[in-house]
Amino acid sequence: MSALALSGAAPSAASASETASSSGRGTPLLALERISLSFKGIRAVNEIGFEVARGEICALIGPNGAGKSSLLNVVSGVYRPESGAIVFDGQRRSHVEPAWAARQGISRTFQNIALFKGMSVEDNLLTGTTLTTRASFLEHALGLPRARSDERRQRAEVAEVLGLIGLTDHRSAPVGKLPYGLQKRVELGRALAARPRLLLLDEPFAGMSASEKQEMAELVLSVNTRLGTTILLIEHDMGLVMDLSDHVVVLDYGRKIADGAPDVVCRDSAVIDAYLGVDHTSSSGGVPGSARATSSAASAPGAALEVA
Repeated sequence: MSALALSGAAPSAASASETASSSGRGTPLLALERISLSFKGIRAVNEIGFEVARGEICALIGPNGAGKSSLLNVVSGVYRPESGAIVFDGQRRSHVEPAWAARQGISRTFQNIALFKGMSVEDNLLTGTTLTTRASFLEHALGLPRARSDERRQRAEVAEVLGLIGLTDHRSAPVGKLPYGLQKRVELGRALAARPRLLLLDEPFAGMSASEKQEMAELVLSVNTRLGTTILLIEHDMGLVMDLSDHVVVLDYGRKIADGAPDVVCRDSAVIDAYLGVDHTSSSGGVPGSARATSSAASAPGAALEVA
C-alpha cells in the first residue's frame, strides 16, 4: 500500500458518525479551549472553543473580520494566543510552533496563493515532502544512496498526489504560467504531499469560476473520503459549505455564535443576523458582545440563510 493509501479502502462519508459519541459526532482530533487573541488592544478572537472530529469536514464561517483566519493561524502556529489551549490528538498545549504542527501532521493552504511561481508543479509539491527526508544535507549534496532513495520515494509520493489533483499532465509546467484555478490545486497538492492528518484550508474556492469551484469541491471531498483526512476550512460560499460540511462553526466579531450541523446552523437566527448585518437598536436579544440584533424577518420560524 502506498504512503497516501490511494488504493486502499475508501472511508465512507459517514465515517465520523460511525464512530460517534453520545453527542452524535466522532472523537475529536482537534479541540480549541477558550482561545483569545488581540492585536494592539483589539480583540480578534474572544474565548472561542470548539472541536473537530476525526474524519469530518468542519467549516469555519462568518463575515469578514470575524476572526476565522486568525484561528487558523493559531492552530498552525503562526499566532500565539493570549489564553486558552489547543488540544491535538490528545496533546494539550497553550500554543503551538509551526515546526511542531508540521511534525504532528497539520498542513495548510493560504488565502492568497503562496507558491514558487518559477518552479515546476512537481517541484512545488516536492517542497511539501521535506519532513519525510531521512538523509542528511551532506548525503544529499554528495548524492549518496540514502539521499537517492529519499528522492525516489518522494517523487513517487508526489506522482500519486498529482494524479489525485488531476495535474499529472502539468507536472513539468512552471506554476506561474498556469491558470489561477490550477494554481489553487497546486497549493492543495503541496499541502497533501506532507501527508497531513489535519488539513487547514483558508478560502480554497476564493476567486474561482463556478466550474472551478465545483471541481475543487469534488477534490476536497475526495481528499476527505479517499484519504480519510480531517479538514477544517474557511469559506464564504454558503452553498458549498452546506454541501461539503459535516459540521459548521460560525464566528462574528471574534465570538462563536453557532456550532452544529449545517442544516441547523443555517436556520440559527444569530447566524442569519450576522450575515444580514442587522443592527442592534433594541433590547430584543441577540449575540452578546455583538452590535447586531435579530430582525423580525430573520427570527421568524423557518427563516434560513439562502444557500442556493
